[in-house]
Amino acid sequence: MTTTLKLGLIGDNIVQSQSPHLHETAGRLSGVEVSYERLIPRDLGLTFEETFAKARGDGYRGINVTYPYKERVTEHVTVKDPSIRAIGSVNTVIFSEEGPLGFNTDYSGFIKAYRAVRGDAAPGTVCMIGAGGVGKAVGFGLVGLGAKAIRCVDLDLAKAQALADALIAAGTDTQITVSDNPVASAQGADGLVNCTPLGMANIGGSALPAEAMTKATWAFDAVYTPVETQFLQDAQRAGLTVISGYELFFGQGVDAWALFSGAEINHAALRRALQGDAT
Repeated sequence: MTTTLKLGLIGDNIVQSQSPHLHETAGRLSGVEVSYERLIPRDLGLTFEETFAKARGDGYRGINVTYPYKERVTEHVTVKDPSIRAIGSVNTVIFSEEGPLGFNTDYSGFIKAYRAVRGDAAPGTVCMIGAGGVGKAVGFGLVGLGAKAIRCVDLDLAKAQALADALIAAGTDTQITVSDNPVASAQGADGLVNCTPLGMANIGGSALPAEAMTKATWAFDAVYTPVETQFLQDAQRAGLTVISGYELFFGQGVDAWALFSGAEINHAALRRALQGDAT
């Protein structure tokens, strides 16, 4: 009897998410039958908590969690890794016999994405716009990569300060400052990072005007649907090295797959399969 690995994604605005395709393809390459459902609380007529409880009760092995629930879910899981507890954001949950366990593969996925494009080059001074769930993971990732300074930017200055406090409390030589002004914070920055939902399908826009990008060296956008966001298109035209949100999506996805399945997968083979399916 074949046992299906039952997985899902809880989030808003996830109709175009490629997570089902990634995990179902990983299953096919690994000889594992996978079902992966999009669970949108509003469409189900449920709250986030009710959707989470439904997934747990319906026999899901685990779920991914995306915007805007990555911080909210931390109240409902046990996070054993102290570094992930410090981040305060969870994007992957395993339903185990001891209860729901929380992980953050955005953190490891971002580091993979950065190194895949920029290698060992240091991030320098980074203007990071957006201090929510993915911003927390990316901020800790930038510290891990040895950023000289991080300017935490959010229109909600209290959120920016909370992230700055968490980064400082974790212990770092990286200079941490806060602001609610992305244009001013981009001045003199080496790296420009978007961790807001601006640019997503059905949302659009950009976290930073094109004229504010010209003096930077590199840019990263956490948004990956679409891959070619306005933010990255403007960065490319300004001559910056760009790191697409797809690279984060792929990196966090393969790390989540290992947690869900307990099996490693050939990353190059998975990438080729996903690219082949897209053509």
